[in-house]
Amino acid sequence: MCDSLVARGPRTVDGSTLFAKNSDRRGREEQPFVQFSEALYPRGSRLRCSHIEIDQVPETYRVMGHSPVWCWGFEQGVNEHGVAIGNHATWSREALEPTLGLIGMDLVRLGLERGRDAREALEVIASLLESHGQGGSAFSNEGDEGYQNSFVIADGRSAWVLETTARSWAARSVDGAGLTNALTLGADWQIGSRDLERTALAEGYWMRKSRLDFKAAYSLEGWPSFLTERRQEASLARLDGLPLSLGDLKSWLRDHGSGEGPPEASRQVEDPDRYSVCMHADPTSMTTASIVMRLPEDLSAVEPWPVWISFATPCTGIFVPVYLEGVIPPELASAGKPASGFSGSDASVWCAMRALQEKATKDFTRALPIIQKRWVEVERQIEADRVEVEGEARSFHRAGASDRAAAALTQFMGTNARRVLETAEKLLEEI
Repeated sequence: MCDSLVARGPRTVDGSTLFAKNSDRRGREEQPFVQFSEALYPRGSRLRCSHIEIDQVPETYRVMGHSPVWCWGFEQGVNEHGVAIGNHATWSREALEPTLGLIGMDLVRLGLERGRDAREALEVIASLLESHGQGGSAFSNEGDEGYQNSFVIADGRSAWVLETTARSWAARSVDGAGLTNALTLGADWQIGSRDLERTALAEGYWMRKSRLDFKAAYSLEGWPSFLTERRQEASLARLDGLPLSLGDLKSWLRDHGSGEGPPEASRQVEDPDRYSVCMHADPTSMTTASIVMRLPEDLSAVEPWPVWISFATPCTGIFVPVYLEGVIPPELASAGKPASGFSGSDASVWCAMRALQEKATKDFTRALPIIQKRWVEVERQIEADRVEVEGEARSFHRAGASDRAAAALTQFMGTNARRVLETAEKLLEEI
């Protein structure tokens, strides 16, 4: 289960496009933050994704994102053209394909590697979906369950919701949307696969003469609405309220519902209040990584722009800035090992933050205020340094020294990773 929110234009305080997503997975699945450079490929090249091989394209773009360690794709990420994409598990009346295909996380990364703007990324995903289908495990290399997908795709000038059913799809441009795991597009979809309406009529999903209502036709009968009801309300409350800032989206990613702490584990599975945006429904689903960003509208003026990421549950974590222009430090890009999450070659921020979250769970009422107070102190240090480092990077760019700008941002990211590791280690002793 996952939650995304996108807002742009009049829905944001400065008219920009804001994008946020929590990746909810089985709670102990490592999900580091990785980066891949742009590349050129010879004719006839092939690409191995999580389960299948497909044709490679002549050129791919520089990307970074959260990637479960076992799979090729991304849960959420961004590319050098300022395109951001996140996916969500969905189910429809059409059965999952029995044959291997592309999983949603593959499609996220493929859209980023091949899309120069949000619309092009949408077309990439839609075309690959029609050609290869959605098949195979979405939780491990083999022998596990899969799902269909929905996507939020955005850049600094537009945002789209793309929802799927088997190899068919529908999409709509939006200025604000919150997605969970249920289909949302009604008769207001704007573009879709050629067979979308024909299949619905042939299968008896849609009998009316009016325009196809995608959700009404394809939603899974008996969908357990308790899984998404509370989370959809949280998204709509944000979108229907005052214009949003980056801070508002970080706060939304930490939303627990009615209380400061997470929903009680003793709540019944069918209780909608058991499921929050900041997910603590172990072992069914836990938030394992988060991302939030302001997407640049104009990339012609070289300007460092941060993407804010967090590991494990964001309520017990901290959002740190990362930059495609630099090199992601190994502490952020490593899954590490639980016993060596703080030092050495296996140092892993993901492991450290997961250990902190697990210990906090034993007594959230006591631990959460201690953790959050300490992270506020670290955030202030990072923010002061960020303003200075980004200013240095601008100066380097104006002087034609882009390599020095990238080096400064790289060093800054490494310093922050070590700060987080040191603070997490102290907090583990304190709580």
